[in-house]
Amino acid sequence: MSASAEAATPDADAAGELPTTPCSVVWSGGHSFVLEGVGGRARWAGVDDRGRARFLTDADLQRRGWSHSRG
Repeated sequence: MSASAEAATPDADAAGELPTTPCSVVWSGGHSFVLEGVGGRARWAGVDDRGRARFLTDADLQRRGWSHSRG
């Protein structure tokens, strides 16, 4: 990760703003989610504890809590 991306991460988390770049990765509930699509159909794709596909909206991730790092 670049120094500028690392510097921007705390500000984005503090403001509660999810990334908007396709293929961005965030963590929620111990699972990674990748941003798929663009525009009105963008969604976060990941898997649950059993490996089943799980798709979340921005609002879902805001409710569940998220971060840029796993820890």
